[in-house]
Amino acid sequence: MRIKLPLFLLLILVFALFSSCSKDSSILNEKQVEWLQQQDSIKVAIYPFHPPYQIINQEGNVDGVFTEYLELVEKKIGYKFHQKIYNTWPELMKDVRDEKVDMIVEIHPTPEREKFLNFYAFLFESPHMIVARKKDQLDDNISKYVDKTIVLPKDYAIAEILKNKYQNINIAVGGVDDLVCLQKLNSGEYDAYIGPKAVVHYLIRTKNLNNLRIVGETDFIYKTGIAVFKKNKILNEIISKGTKAITRKEKQIILDNWIFNVVTPFYQKTIFWVIFSIGIIIVLLTILLINRYLKFKIKQKTRELRIAKENAENSNKLKTNFINNISHEIRTPMNGIMGFSEFLNDAEITPDQRKSYTDIIINSGKQLMDIIDDIMEISKLQSKQFEIIEEETMLDDLFQKLITTFEKTAEEKNIRLHHESAISRENSLVLIDKSKVEKILSKLIDNAIKFTSKGFVKINSEIIKNQLVITVEDTGIGINPEDQKIIFNSFSQSEKEIARTYGGLGLGLTIAKENADLIEGKISFTSTLEKGSSFQLSIPYHPIIDSNKNTMKSDSDENLVKPFKHVILIAEDGEVNFLFLKTILQKMKGYKFVIHRAENGKKAVDICENNENIDLVLMDIKMPIMDGYVATRKIKKLRPSLPVIAQTAYSTQEDIKRALNAGCDDFVSKPVDHKILKPMLKKYFSFFQS
Repeated sequence: MRIKLPLFLLLILVFALFSSCSKDSSILNEKQVEWLQQQDSIKVAIYPFHPPYQIINQEGNVDGVFTEYLELVEKKIGYKFHQKIYNTWPELMKDVRDEKVDMIVEIHPTPEREKFLNFYAFLFESPHMIVARKKDQLDDNISKYVDKTIVLPKDYAIAEILKNKYQNINIAVGGVDDLVCLQKLNSGEYDAYIGPKAVVHYLIRTKNLNNLRIVGETDFIYKTGIAVFKKNKILNEIISKGTKAITRKEKQIILDNWIFNVVTPFYQKTIFWVIFSIGIIIVLLTILLINRYLKFKIKQKTRELRIAKENAENSNKLKTNFINNISHEIRTPMNGIMGFSEFLNDAEITPDQRKSYTDIIINSGKQLMDIIDDIMEISKLQSKQFEIIEEETMLDDLFQKLITTFEKTAEEKNIRLHHESAISRENSLVLIDKSKVEKILSKLIDNAIKFTSKGFVKINSEIIKNQLVITVEDTGIGINPEDQKIIFNSFSQSEKEIARTYGGLGLGLTIAKENADLIEGKISFTSTLEKGSSFQLSIPYHPIIDSNKNTMKSDSDENLVKPFKHVILIAEDGEVNFLFLKTILQKMKGYKFVIHRAENGKKAVDICENNENIDLVLMDIKMPIMDGYVATRKIKKLRPSLPVIAQTAYSTQEDIKRALNAGCDDFVSKPVDHKILKPMLKKYFSFFQS
């Protein structure tokens, strides 16, 4: 058994060697082998001046990629070709056209050559590169070389390809091979050269062509192979079999020898295992650190969740109290409105009583609107439904409006309300979000008056370091030190207590603080118990130079204007709302109005189309048949210059923007305030009063 086993293995080895040796000769059939034996000389054209594809080595022999490849083909088919070496490519191409050779080892296919040659063994593809001198700033787009001369070797395929595609480019024959052309380009005789990437890199590196550089890569590919005349069918069959018998590994060995650097597999290098080991250690340490970090974060998050849960429970309790407070606050003014409205029906009440009841109803209505506005505002702020709209604003007018709004409330409490400004009239025109600034100051002034029983409420305005600083100072009850840290928080316990004592929802400071943040402002305060508080609003100061300040019309001119009849269309489907607007207009001093009514948007459009005397439209937004948005668009198409003022209960910034986008010239929210409507009408009717 010891003898038979080695003998058996030896037989297998001999059989394997025999099979491997006979494998190459077995690729041809008998007819093809017989044909080869009958051929004294199959001539192969060799052009050894195209490195690294073909080259003359230091021993004077032909070498290169295709030389080794041809030798491999000869081994596969068992035949040695006769090599005919040419010194120039044009000589080779002349013999090819005259059919003085049977094969060409390295040749690029073109439409003309493919008419009489078959091509085999495309070892690899190499893009054609554009080469120029380093000092020349040439483009990598060949189509822009109209005023340049491209040098190419005679009879090269790339010349034929370029002439077919770019007929307006000047191509010059600069020599018999690539080296001569590159040398002439290097010396400055021509502007550019185009050739295979491998050839270009090899020649520039080995022939000291230091003045040259590769500009860019073209779309043309150098795809060279072995060519055989089509009419020699049996030789085509033999070459086809010989090239197909060459394995991928054998082909790669040739390419690695000449085109690519031979690289030792990374996993066979010591440095790889050193780096790999270090990497494993780093990964393990990282996992350990991450594990510890995650444990820490879990503990931290657990603690945060517990605190958040406690805060949420407290917040829910406060919100429940807040909702209960809303119910109480809404019922209080509603009780005044409904109760004293019934008293007005009593025929025995005196005129003084009727006026007193009416004042109570009006004040109750205003309280109810304030409550609704606060609820809508805090909801909008918490859901981030807001938009910054900056506009030109005269600060003096803004402060005067605020004083007018709150002076009656201050007088009722015997409190002096006044404004002191360190800002000149010339510097009073600014670019701000007027509605938000007015809302902030209204909340601060309202709080100051509410919590002050004697003394004064003073508004100061000044400019400090490019900031508009507005201070609301009072001599009220002050704020407890323990409440000062949470005074701006929604639903805070202090607000709840304040609301219980002084009325209201207790959201004023929260709304003011949120709006100040939106306009990049800041609210700060100082407060002393039983002495008063001082709230300071600071916002960026953006002045506007008023070039028309000398031509502006003074308010005193209003008394000189003679009443003029204006025709107003009120588009309103609600009977009560229409009567209310009509009454406001009829009682407005300085104007006389002729009033028309449209119960829906379609009727408003018809009236404006048929009545050219309409001077202005008060447009309700929500109406049947056709809403105010659509009606306004249609009216503006008919009469672009006709002023349209939107009047609706929808008063958010988004609603205002939508109305203005529909074509409305202005916006007034319901319930309409005559103090707001009159200046608005004056803006559009002033040009009639002369």
